[in-house]
Amino acid sequence: MNAAVNDAPVDATDAVERTEILIIGAGPAGSVAAAMLRKQGRQVLMLERQQFPRFSIGESLLPQSMEYIEQAGLLQDVVQAGFQYKNGAAFVRGERSTEFDFREKFSPGWGTTYQVQRADFDNVLARGAERMGTTLRFGDEVLSVQPGRPARVQVRRPDGSEYTIEAGFILDASGFARLLPRLLQLESPSNFPVRGAIFCHVRDHIPADAGFDRNKILITTHPEHVDVWYWTIPFSNGCCSLGVVAEPSFFEKYSGTDLEKLQAIVGEDPNLTRLLKNAEWAVLPVRTITGYSANVSSLWGEGYALLGNAGEFLDPVFSSGVTIAFKSAQLASDCLAREHAGETVDWEAEFALPLRAGVKTFRRFVEAWYQGGFQKIIYHPEQQPDVRRMISSILAGYAWDTKNPYVADDSGRRLRVLEELCTG
Repeated sequence: MNAAVNDAPVDATDAVERTEILIIGAGPAGSVAAAMLRKQGRQVLMLERQQFPRFSIGESLLPQSMEYIEQAGLLQDVVQAGFQYKNGAAFVRGERSTEFDFREKFSPGWGTTYQVQRADFDNVLARGAERMGTTLRFGDEVLSVQPGRPARVQVRRPDGSEYTIEAGFILDASGFARLLPRLLQLESPSNFPVRGAIFCHVRDHIPADAGFDRNKILITTHPEHVDVWYWTIPFSNGCCSLGVVAEPSFFEKYSGTDLEKLQAIVGEDPNLTRLLKNAEWAVLPVRTITGYSANVSSLWGEGYALLGNAGEFLDPVFSSGVTIAFKSAQLASDCLAREHAGETVDWEAEFALPLRAGVKTFRRFVEAWYQGGFQKIIYHPEQQPDVRRMISSILAGYAWDTKNPYVADDSGRRLRVLEELCTG
């Protein structure tokens, strides 16, 4: 399934293949980075260990992500794929409910996006990057990396044979596999509590008059536990992605299979029980993931940078993962463009710090969600319109818009004051 190598000849004398930029992983971060770099005219080789299409979580995009898809030249690919239109997020806890329309936000830019089956979405992006001239190889697994400029990378093909790549620069977009952090001992503990998720796809059969807006993700707080929540992500094919997130000790209270646990926990929420009363469960097999939050000591090094989940993953509650992945791809491709033009690039100041600034904004809101304070804000009956638009912008992914006071406030004081006002 290999494309023809674009300007990447194999040196027959030493059997070393040379490429200007090697991208490890063909998920959203890798494919968008590849497409952006191809628009610069750079030589790009992208290796993906798995075969596509393949399942992944992170199915509800944020509007900010559309800007990066457009910059990469992949917008038409995504639009034509027929994914479910999305314009906001709905929140429910017991009898309380609220919703945010992302078109009504503080920050300029996209206000709509899509809810996607990642197997299809990731394949669309990867094939789009390939269409733009990226050399794309499925089933090739990176075994070892000697960083540097150039770096030497040992790779195993699907047939078991091995070869060596000499790369001018490496972008690690390996996602939860976190290849370079593992190989180069870059992993560091996350200060987030360990949480897990049980999830599957259901054919939902939700009636049109049930009050369920398929253009929005539905985030439901457990009726009794403020730190336990459900996602319901509708797709264009009549199915939903359905999952519950909690600390592992919460799941231990339930017996049976993972499907039976998921069904029992969903059954504890009256609104979800009503919406899914006719659902066909486990259209795709039930899956679990635990301890997904991750961090690294550095997002870059000599001749490499970490993109998306390979660097840091927070939590799925506000669907920030793909947007962070795209932002990392954009920042890295910009840095590589400046280096190629002969400029000296400070990767810490121009890549790591800007990326982490947005991640820190998301982190403040994620922490406030699990502590319950942010839920008091969004469910408050008398919301000030300007503040509501600022919150909507962050929920829409605009975590790098420093004109937004809730982004610019690095200390989080403004959010804490708002929590206190809503509590009072």
